[in-house]
Amino acid sequence: MAEDVNGILFGNVHSVTGDTYHHSQMAAPDEETFLRTVITPIYQVLRKEAKRNNGGKASHSRWRNYDDLNEYFWSKKCLSLKWPTGLKEEFSVHSDVVSPADEMPNKVPASKSKPKTNFVEARTFWHLYRSFDRMWIFFIMAFQAMVIVAWTPDGSPAALFDEDVFRSVLTIFITQAFLNLLQAALDIALSFNAWRSLKFTQILRYLLKFAVAAVWAVILPICYASSVQNSTRLVKFFSNLTESWQSQGYLYNYAVAIYLMPNILAALLFFLPQFKRIMERSSSHIVTLFMWWAEPKLYVGRGLHEGMSQLLKYTLFWILLLICKLAFSYYVEILPLIGPSKSIMKLHVDNYEWHEFFPNVTHNIGVVIAIWAPIVLVYIMDTQIWYSIFSTLFGGIHGALSHLGEIRTIGMLRSRFQSVPTAFCRRLVPSSDADTKGRYMDKAMERRNFASFSHVWNEFIESMRAEDLISNEDRDLLLVPYSSNDVSVVQWPPFLLAGKIPIALDMAKDFKEKEDTDLFKKIKKDDYMRSAVVECYETLREIIYSLLEDETDRNIVRQICYDVDIFIQQHKFLNEFRMNRMPSLGEKLEKFLKLLLSEYDAVDVYKSQIINVLQDIMEIILQDIMVNGFKILERYHVQIQSNYKKEQRFERLNIALTQNKSWREKVVRLHLLFTVKESAINVPTNLDARRRITFFTNSLFMNIPSAPKVRDMISFRSVIVEQLYDLL
Repeated sequence: MAEDVNGILFGNVHSVTGDTYHHSQMAAPDEETFLRTVITPIYQVLRKEAKRNNGGKASHSRWRNYDDLNEYFWSKKCLSLKWPTGLKEEFSVHSDVVSPADEMPNKVPASKSKPKTNFVEARTFWHLYRSFDRMWIFFIMAFQAMVIVAWTPDGSPAALFDEDVFRSVLTIFITQAFLNLLQAALDIALSFNAWRSLKFTQILRYLLKFAVAAVWAVILPICYASSVQNSTRLVKFFSNLTESWQSQGYLYNYAVAIYLMPNILAALLFFLPQFKRIMERSSSHIVTLFMWWAEPKLYVGRGLHEGMSQLLKYTLFWILLLICKLAFSYYVEILPLIGPSKSIMKLHVDNYEWHEFFPNVTHNIGVVIAIWAPIVLVYIMDTQIWYSIFSTLFGGIHGALSHLGEIRTIGMLRSRFQSVPTAFCRRLVPSSDADTKGRYMDKAMERRNFASFSHVWNEFIESMRAEDLISNEDRDLLLVPYSSNDVSVVQWPPFLLAGKIPIALDMAKDFKEKEDTDLFKKIKKDDYMRSAVVECYETLREIIYSLLEDETDRNIVRQICYDVDIFIQQHKFLNEFRMNRMPSLGEKLEKFLKLLLSEYDAVDVYKSQIINVLQDIMEIILQDIMVNGFKILERYHVQIQSNYKKEQRFERLNIALTQNKSWREKVVRLHLLFTVKESAINVPTNLDARRRITFFTNSLFMNIPSAPKVRDMISFRSVIVEQLYDLL
């Protein structure tokens, strides 16, 4: 394949010898060469394997499914494929014969078909035990130990420290040995159909596991019986072979210690992930042999382990869960049945009524089984209940500590939006330690954070508009203006400032006191209202000032703004301005902004409309609102007479500015602040858009690693072969 690629790249001429390539397929490659020589053979294999499926009725061992074909290319066998792929390859061997209906299920066919890869399905309920063997073994051993302790006269867990009771409890390892033998037998039985495709080392591992389990299933009972008085002759025979031990009572303890050594070593490796990672990557023969015995070779995530803190949290969670589960099972389920069970077992039966089923029975073992069966079922199944309880408690605590669900609704977003830009920069914008310490104190840093956040937020909103999740009106209410030095306050999105300007105008109209401090205190009490008022004032000043072309008109506007600023500083604003005419000014401003955004055909008509509204606005300001506004008119009227100008004021306007995109965006935002009367609490209206916004903002408050600097990131390289293909 590589030789053919070189032939194509070097114009069918060898790069060293200069000879011509003689490959028939590559002599004159066309656009369908790859499709014909690679894709088509693989497709034929897939088509014929699907045909052998017989509509889902064929046995799992009769045909190769997606996993078998996919795992073939994970192994070294795929390197044996020729170029182009031939029909006699191992991968392409198939059989079109459909399995007969009376064939035994999961029987491997004897035809020339490619065997299965690593796994052949065997449908049986024994998979419940084989897949969760450690859980079954633990619960069975725990149940046996609790029954032994509860069967003592006092039934207290302190009886475990008694020598005889403790020796009896150690019999749980005999139970474990037989359960491990069952697990090893199931591994062989349920994987037997896949042995044709397994390596010899895998088959050897199954057999050795079974042999070792069988040996322990024989040794542990014999060692335990040797320590029990009144043992049988066979047990005494084996006990005589161990007379070199100091005491036969300790033989079983030594055997259990040796039996548990692999489990102890596995537990140590579990709590030492770094050491286990080194062993998994080691090439030592001893370590390789140990890892081969401990876990299968096909292990997803090999070398990837959690940190020590995560392991301790995970282990502590399950330890607490199992302690509560076992304590509840012991005191509520098992211990109350011990007394009735003893009483029933002591009763002697002379004539059993169900003699057909239980002939010659002199005890009530059937009754004992009947009363214990429901308890055993509950004992096995209540682990899920305890897991639900603990996962709810620990999940809620962990979620609160990790700030999960910090922002769950749009209403919570409105109340926390001021902290969103800071959270965004803290998580996603790399910064130095000095910037992090002064992030909450420096106003310049706050504006810089908001500027960085506005770019990502606006792209996020625009993407939802592109997907038609929100309307144009919702988009305008959600967009954040990019950082501008023309406004002294942070420009929050309009959906947070909606209704603030009309409320402020009504508040100013109804204010009857003479002190400016009380009015400004009411406005500053709401941060969003203060930002909206300041932004409207400064933006409107900039819009009108840039729209005027005459310098005298600009001087009038400049003088009005100067008086506003100086009287606010001197606390004389209410004395120099009449607040009862503010609503009429607001109506004229709405009309003025609407005209600036409207489309027009005749420039002269459009210009005259704007001039009329603008003159009305200035007349309201100078004559109705300002107490001494006539002085400004008289001052500039003298200048007009000296220059011999007879034209009216505010007639020379730069109408072309209405087509400027950035200037028009300011007008749109200002128009929204004036016209949106009610609170935009339902913005956006689309539920999916609301879910995305809350998910995005909530993720910024989670305890996630901070973004590293680009120069600190690990460098990587990738080679991309660029080709041009026609996409159908």
